[in-house]
Amino acid sequence: MTSPARNHFLRVTAATAAKAAQASNPLRYATGQELMLAQLAEHKRQLKQVQSVERKAELKRKLLPEYAAWVRGVLEADTGAQDEVFMTVMVWLIDVGNFADALALAAYAIRHKLEMPDQYQRTTACLIAEEFANMALKGIEAGDPVDLTTLREVAELVAAEDMPDEVRAKLHKAMGYACAALAEVATGPEAVSRRMDALTYLRRALELHDKCGVKKDIERLERDIKNTAKADAKEGDGRS
Repeated sequence: MTSPARNHFLRVTAATAAKAAQASNPLRYATGQELMLAQLAEHKRQLKQVQSVERKAELKRKLLPEYAAWVRGVLEADTGAQDEVFMTVMVWLIDVGNFADALALAAYAIRHKLEMPDQYQRTTACLIAEEFANMALKGIEAGDPVDLTTLREVAELVAAEDMPDEVRAKLHKAMGYACAALAEVATGPEAVSRRMDALTYLRRALELHDKCGVKKDIERLERDIKNTAKADAKEGDGRS
């Protein structure tokens, strides 16, 4: 249960704790940190008892407001101190599909070169790219609308970061599929433009990882673009 007073306490404590950590004095303001770490440990225990991925996401969605004030405090302090709570919240936001808020935390984490907690066993950039891509691909498969703008921002955010080619390929695959999905509901020049964008992303994905599963999609897009060009040329001849 949150309250304005508790939110204010957490926001201020997060900011002061971050500054203390940066000053090599992490225990001075440990009370708030200990509170959040204890809360996180309890919430992780609750999540571990849930087997369903879907129900885990529902529980995370319910728990996330408990961390909002703390995260605001970290962002406002902007010290770049390592913070397990902050990094875990970033992952949870991706898991529940809150891409906009997750991207803000991801940008902070990349800018300050924060590391993932040990349990994730990946670099921060790798996790960000892969988890955003996984959620996007899952949404596309389910027929849900996908935020292509956010995916492009993620790609730009991690462009200079080192990660396995397979992971970057997955991100390009997600962007390609998102463009292709948008092409299906577009008409005229916009549809052609979307297909061309999709083709560019999928070709890049294939360059990065030749077993990423996009060869048939590339062939289909090339065929659709070619057929559209033929139809447009034929229509133009009919008008002349």
